[in-house]
Amino acid sequence: MRHHLIAVSALSLLCLAGSTGLAEAQPASAHGPSAMVFTVIQGSGEPTDTVLRATTLSCAYTAEGTHPAPRAACDALNATDGELNRLLAAPDPSLVCPMYFDPVTVTADGVLNGRRVAWKHTFSNTCVMSANLNSNPVYAF
Repeated sequence: MRHHLIAVSALSLLCLAGSTGLAEAQPASAHGPSAMVFTVIQGSGEPTDTVLRATTLSCAYTAEGTHPAPRAACDALNATDGELNRLLAAPDPSLVCPMYFDPVTVTADGVLNGRRVAWKHTFSNTCVMSANLNSNPVYAF
């Protein structure tokens, strides 16, 4: 009986050690799951402002959603390392924008690489928005 108890205990420890080793051997994912909603809003982002357009994007194992170019948008989003201000670029110097105030706000809400995100940025008008986003695939919808 004593040998049976020792054998069962040793087998249990071996199984536990083997399963722990397997878990450690699996590579960790570079990016956690992402499911985002992006909007372009006429106004400064107040709840009463008008949503001009919106899209969804999921960057789990495959890129999908209502976004017209999900793979390019997921790649651009992952390149920000969670700092969505990196979506903004130096303004396109060839684009000259009028100096009038008709605010447009872009937002991003959801989960990015496993972390909750709520981001918005307001531009003075649509031309300034286009110049600063420089055809960034995330907001090309």
